Amino acid sequence: MWVSGNSPDAWTFTSVLKACGECIEICHGKQIHGLVIKHGLFTNVFVLNALMAMYTKCRDQNAAMLLFDRMVETKDVVSWNSIISGFNANGQYMKALSSFRDMQVTEIFPTTYTFVITLQACEELVFLNFGKQIHASVLKSSHYADIYVANALIVMYSKCGKMAEAAIIFFDMEVKDNISWNSMLSGLVQNGLYDETREMFREMQKARYEPDKCSVLSMLATSGRLRNIFIGMELHAYTIKNGIDGDLQVGNTLIDMYAKCCKIDNMNNVFNRILFKDGISWTTIIAGYIQNNCHLKAIQFFREALLKRVNVDSMMIGSILQACSRLHCILLVKELHGYTMRRELSDIVQENTFLDLYGECGNVNYAFHLFEQMKIKDVVSWTSMISCYVNNRRANEGLALFLSMIAAGIKSDSVALVSALSAAADLSSLRKGKEINGFLIRKGFIKEGHVAGSLLDMYACCGAVQNSWKVFSSVDDKDLVLWTTMINAYGMHGYGETAIRLFQMMVGEKILPDHISFLALLYACSHSSLVDEGRKYFKSMICEYKLEPWPEHYVCLVDMLGRANQLDEAFQFVESMEVEPTAAVYCALLNACRIHHNKEGSDLAAKKLLELDPWDPGNYVLISNVKSILLKKNLVQSCGEDASGSCRNF
Repeated sequence: MWVSGNSPDAWTFTSVLKACGECIEICHGKQIHGLVIKHGLFTNVFVLNALMAMYTKCRDQNAAMLLFDRMVETKDVVSWNSIISGFNANGQYMKALSSFRDMQVTEIFPTTYTFVITLQACEELVFLNFGKQIHASVLKSSHYADIYVANALIVMYSKCGKMAEAAIIFFDMEVKDNISWNSMLSGLVQNGLYDETREMFREMQKARYEPDKCSVLSMLATSGRLRNIFIGMELHAYTIKNGIDGDLQVGNTLIDMYAKCCKIDNMNNVFNRILFKDGISWTTIIAGYIQNNCHLKAIQFFREALLKRVNVDSMMIGSILQACSRLHCILLVKELHGYTMRRELSDIVQENTFLDLYGECGNVNYAFHLFEQMKIKDVVSWTSMISCYVNNRRANEGLALFLSMIAAGIKSDSVALVSALSAAADLSSLRKGKEINGFLIRKGFIKEGHVAGSLLDMYACCGAVQNSWKVFSSVDDKDLVLWTTMINAYGMHGYGETAIRLFQMMVGEKILPDHISFLALLYACSHSSLVDEGRKYFKSMICEYKLEPWPEHYVCLVDMLGRANQLDEAFQFVESMEVEPTAAVYCALLNACRIHHNKEGSDLAAKKLLELDPWDPGNYVLISNVKSILLKKNLVQSCGEDASGSCRNF
């Protein structure tokens, strides 16, 4: 057109600028801008609006704003819409809302599009009050029945977690479309209301709305969260029937659904049917195998993804780190750490995860080396390193690092304090424990949950049971963990009867005991020779509370009978066990035989122990010690008999 000598008009420039915006061609757009000025069309409102829209779509909001500010008398509703939309696209939601307020001051009335884009700026909880104000403006205007505005209100309330308000708008709508239904379904899923999502989907079908891709995605996510494989498979069949099973997003969601429903074969089949897989496909199947405890398979798929040059992101690295955590394989952790460093994929979250992994694998030196190299350390970094020391029986270094964290001005959280209290408990250092307690009081920490439980346990490990009771009494809302910790504290110091009374108080408070509560109670009975009570509560656990005993419960009961010198009953109990006795059961029997010098019983227990676990060197040491003690006892008895005989002969 330009070469042929035809002069462009306002409509021509508007069309070309729209094309530049769609193609993100800011260089060509600026050239057209120059031609607009040259042709004297700089005051034409349509051309100016097109220029603003072009700059907005090319993410040059400053240029768009300059144009907007120069439009003193020519601004219309399209101009305001362009600038609000531009701020939205750049994540400048407060500026978008401010522009809407400025617009209200003028005599320009907002359109449907104005309300929709302004409500999109309120889709974060901090802007909910603005959203409610805009909702009020909608009700006052002629747009309250507009389907597009109603849909935008549903989305806004859904993303702010206000599903009750979203439902009111939805059910008040006289006319609904697929977007209305999909917005409600998506909002319910995002807010974890999966049963309600299923009911809404049924209502949608009753209203004779055909589910589309968005509806299917919401329902597949719901099926996965509810572990409802039947609905999931029905939806899978629907996608095949309607030809949307080849869609990448649908395929990835199907993989996730089958993973959550523990259908590994189905998950793998869907993955193999996806022709063009993206990074999300690989991340989803890797996470699926990890969820189903197939950690080696997850690592195999990760290596395959690397061979296929799939773009590895932090999500995929995070998933594979979970597999490394479960496998406790230090070589895999080192390989992955090296890979993230070479590809510069490491961030503070991943570095903290590697700290935890090195600690879990027992490689404290590697963990500390990484900790020292970290350029940025947050409270999680310090806490991870402290926990690493404590969990690897280096409590002194853990406490020293906690003090360094305080000195560095890092504000400690409850997790750091729990780790420090665990270190004091391991060292049985009452003075250090009291110092940490004082720190808790000075900093205004509320003694609840894990902090209260750790403080109580620390005092118990340091022998200050009365202090443990004071902590316990000071907590208003006592949970099962706190009750169990206090029962265990009394049990470890031989206050078995007090532990039983506390257990009865807990039951009286309508708090149901779990396996660990009964384990603490049986431990208390064992250490206080309360055999009858121990038998009673063991039966109560099975018959009254319907809890299947763990191996640890059997060990505790055998230990209790052994300590009370009821070895015959202990052996009979082991023989009558419904489950296969573990090595720990026979270790408890051996220990009882050592205490009560029962050679015949020790021989039987030693034989069974070596049959069950012949590779543990600790078992051989235990058997050797027991045999040595029994042999010395026999020698002493025989020497005593010889001496008494000699005296009689004399």
